[in-house]
This record gives sequence, C-alpha cells and structure tokens, in this order.
Amino acid sequence: MKTTKQIVVDTYWLKIVALNFFGWVFIYADRTVLNPIMPEIQKMFGLDNVTLGMIASIFFFTYTVSQIPFSRLADHGNQKWLIGLGCVFFGIMTIFSGLVTSFGFFLVLRALVGLGEGTFYGASFGLSSQNIPNKYLTIGLAVINSGQAIGQISGTIISSYIVLQHNMHWSIPFIIVGIPTIVIGILYLTVVNNTHYLSEKRVNVSQPQVSKKKQGIVGLFTRQLVGTYFMLFASIYGQITMLTWLPLFLTNYRHVSGYNVGWISSIVPFIAIPSALIFARLNDKITHARRLLLFLVPISSLSFVTGMVISNNVVLILSLIVYGITGKMTIDPILLYTVKNNAPDNQLATTFGVYNFFGMIASIVAPVIMGFLMDLTGTMIIGFYFSAMLLLVGIIIFSLAIPGKKKGVAV
Repeated sequence: MKTTKQIVVDTYWLKIVALNFFGWVFIYADRTVLNPIMPEIQKMFGLDNVTLGMIASIFFFTYTVSQIPFSRLADHGNQKWLIGLGCVFFGIMTIFSGLVTSFGFFLVLRALVGLGEGTFYGASFGLSSQNIPNKYLTIGLAVINSGQAIGQISGTIISSYIVLQHNMHWSIPFIIVGIPTIVIGILYLTVVNNTHYLSEKRVNVSQPQVSKKKQGIVGLFTRQLVGTYFMLFASIYGQITMLTWLPLFLTNYRHVSGYNVGWISSIVPFIAIPSALIFARLNDKITHARRLLLFLVPISSLSFVTGMVISNNVVLILSLIVYGITGKMTIDPILLYTVKNNAPDNQLATTFGVYNFFGMIASIVAPVIMGFLMDLTGTMIIGFYFSAMLLLVGIIIFSLAIPGKKKGVAV
C-alpha cells in the first residue's frame, strides 16, 4: 500500500505536464495572435511583404539564439526560476507589444518576447522527460505539446474575433494573451521544485545503448541527433509557413473574411490534438519512431500543397484536416522521444535546446523566404511547394540517420 508521500511523488509528474501544457498554450497564443491582424499592421505602418515577414523573423531570431544558453542553465538545476521568470517577462512584453505606435519599438518588443520565450523549451522538456515515467513518456510529451495546438487555436480565434469580426483595435488581443501568461509564470514559481526524483530510477534495461551515449559536444551531434534536428527543421519550416501566411492566403486568394479566417486557420491544430495523442500512445507501445515518421511525413507533404494548388475550398479544408493528422504537431512528440533516447544523460536540457535551436532557424528564414517568393513571383503557391519538398528531404535524411529497430532497443 502506497504512503501519502509516495502518492505525492507518483503524481508530481502530472503537475509538470499540466504546467508545461499551459506554458505552451500561452506561448503559441502569443505567436498566433499576430497572424490574422498582419494586414492591419501592414496598412498601419505601410509595410511591404518582406518587411512584414521581418516581424516573425526577428521574434524567432532572439528565440533561437537564446535556446542553447538558457538550456545550459537548465542543466544546472535552474528550471523553476528560468521558466517562471521567463513567462512573467514575455507576458509583460506581449502586453507592451500592443501599446506601441512605432514600428521600430514594435520590432524591439517582439524581439524581447522571443528572448523571454527562449527560456522555456529546453528547461521544460528536460524537466518533463526526467519526471515522466518511461511507459508514459511519448504520451506525456504529446499532452504537453498539445498546448501548442490549443494556443494556436486560441490566439487565432481571439485575434480574428476581436479585430476582423468586431473591428476593435489590434492591441487588445496582445493584452488578453499577456495577462494569463504572467499568471502561469507565477504558478510555475510556486508549484514546481527542482527535484528530479525519477532521475535515478529512469534506467531502462531494455535500452542498453543509454550507457554508451557519447558525452560532451560530440554527444550533441551524433548521426541520430543530427538527423532528428534536420527533420524538425523541415517540419517547423512548413508549420511556420502555414501559421504565418495561411490567414493572408485565405483573405487575398480565397476571399475568406472575418471570423471564418480564424476558424479555417484553426482546423490544423484542432485536428492535431487527438492525432498527436493517438500516435504518441502508439509509439509508446511499438517504440518505433522511424516507422511512424516514414508513414506520416510523406502524407503531410502531399496534403500541404494540395489544398493550395486546387482552387476549391472543400479540397482546401480536407487538405488542412489531413495535414493536421500527419503534420508537425503530430510528429513532434515522436521526435522528442527520439531526442530523449539519444541524448547524453547529463546534457538532457542542452540537447533539447540544441534540437530546438536548429528547428527554430527555420522559423527565422521561413517568413522572409515566403515574402521574398511572393514579391518575386506574385503568388504564394511556390512557397508552399518549397515547404512540401523540404519535408520530403527531411524524412529521407532522418530515415538514413536513424537505424531500423533492433531487438530490445527503442529508436
């Protein structure tokens, strides 16, 4: 019979999962609250498409360069303060983003928001993977990751409803998202402790390769990890292209207006939530990430362009549903599982930080490349084609880097 102390210990990982889930909700709400109102900001400041893309690029630049330093701090046991204070900081900067009247100050504040959000990734997934029991690892990571989808839906709908539907000022969605972000940071500081109570019990006898993991800088760049990094890069490039430019595509090319922009843009994250949980649980049972990704990614690539190329709104919606089932948010927990199984044990948060660093480079270049291709060709289609081809290159590199499953070994 379990004692009260044992029950508290056994359920502590659920608190970690819940807080990290809500952390992702408000991180992604902050990111996507901007997208439906980009035409409003473009008109207000008189921006061309490349300059408009810079808003997302400068945010992701500071977010990306902060990944490795903050993740190194997390490996030294500073997760609680790092994430808590980071959430408070970027929540405040989000509120101020909606209050400025100068485009220059707006860019500075978005850069500071990216810096604040940079505290989260490595620390949160490092802490989570150390505390979630092995038999629930992928599903636990999927629950956390589903916060991204909830946040994407919330940010898009809030912004579309307030600004596009009711013609209110574009600053209000930033304030609505910023306030609860600060609350989550305060909760993280009061609820989480730095005890990794499972760290000494997470030795899995079915994974003999763990004891042979390379340490130091070399351990961060093994063949398996580099292949995973590139797959993340390709999937994030596609996701950012979709997140950033789909509302504008719907408005300018499909003549969708008002609240409908938010709902259609939310199809992907809405569908991705159950899909990610189902495939994550399947991976926990079969422990074969390579096989699942070889199935999911090619379908994702095809669906990415089908709805954009065929001028039919029904086909568009169906392709967004398929992309939601097979796309970035669904494969994320499987890639995180792969990173956990190949990361050096004493550099877990750092490995997640490096992983996210390379993935986020795509977030820096994707908006500007798409804007450049639009100005060059006069259409968005070529940009969507490029994203789909990059996904196929990514899965080829990943499948070559990750060996087939050996008996008793998870990959």
